Amino acid sequence: YRQFEEEESEAPLGATLSGRKRLFSKELRCMMFGFGDDQNPYTESVDLIEDLVIEFITEMTHKAMEIGRTGRVQVEDIVFLVRKDQRKYARVKDLLTMNEELKKARKAFDEVKYA
Repeated sequence: YRQFEEEESEAPLGATLSGRKRLFSKELRCMMFGFGDDQNPYTESVDLIEDLVIEFITEMTHKAMEIGRTGRVQVEDIVFLVRKDQRKYARVKDLLTMNEELKKARKAFDEVKYA
């Protein structure tokens, strides 16, 4: 715990412990507001959520790289990893279905456009 405290105090404002810039602050602020937070949530809250999001994405990516093809992450690997979590699995299926529908709609639009 003490080591984490020391690392935290060394991070400059607007950057994570690793020194990278904040990537999702704007989107997270909007999402937090949409889920009932204040219109302008505390910067510390947004930074904490972003750290958790980045940590989750990093862990999932590493796990996906271990189970799938070496050095590649494929959709099937992510589906495999979330298969036991009903909420995540349902969301992944919804997003994949929506993605397919968007592809079909774009293709149909392009066919009409060039006809």
